[in-house]
Amino acid sequence: MTASEPLLTADDVVAGYLPGIDILTGCSLDLHPGEIVGVIGPNGAGKSTLLKAIFGIVDVRGGAIRLGTEEITGLSPHELVARGIGFVPQTDNVFPRLSIRENLEMGVFQDPKQFAARFEVVAELFPLLAERSGQRADGLSGGERQMVAIGRALMMDPKVVLLDEPSAGLSPGYQDEVFERITSITDHGVSIIMVEQNARRCLQISDRGYVLDQGTNAYTGTGQQLLEDPKVVSLYLGTMARA
Repeated sequence: MTASEPLLTADDVVAGYLPGIDILTGCSLDLHPGEIVGVIGPNGAGKSTLLKAIFGIVDVRGGAIRLGTEEITGLSPHELVARGIGFVPQTDNVFPRLSIRENLEMGVFQDPKQFAARFEVVAELFPLLAERSGQRADGLSGGERQMVAIGRALMMDPKVVLLDEPSAGLSPGYQDEVFERITSITDHGVSIIMVEQNARRCLQISDRGYVLDQGTNAYTGTGQQLLEDPKVVSLYLGTMARA
């Protein structure tokens, strides 16, 4: 694969949760090595559905999803993890009764021999996880739980991580920290697709962005181009983009 070839491609994807009801109605996206790609749009636009379709949680009824040149449409989540795709859902993304260390061990359940080496990498990104590795996850703040969830997704040394609303419900301080950590993850050879309601902050750290509306692409461009596009500002960002 060359630098110009996409690492992951979603091509004209149609998908939904219930028979006959499509949430995605022809959505396309590509992710190149080393990129952060942000996906924004109004509630109900299909942003989270796109991530779940890529990760095999939602049935894909049309189009195709590829990892490099391999079609991965319809593969199960555990097959996708083995191929190098990690997913961090918005909610219920940690095992609350397990310790931080045990949560991270769950991240390498397919290959437990990797734990020691991967724990060092994740601890470098999130020092708190090493310092408090014996603490149960149900005693952590929302921001700390998000770090555990992202750390667990990184334990299998993925090529791609899908992040669903990583800043949701976090204090402004923890939002800033999570976004800073997300940018540092790409330094470890991981490419990221991030769905985020904090559209302005998302686009600020994204190499490229997609605006979804009613299940399909409305606008695309670099993060900066979308931040400066008057139509995107008016329709999707509002005063947040001018702050």
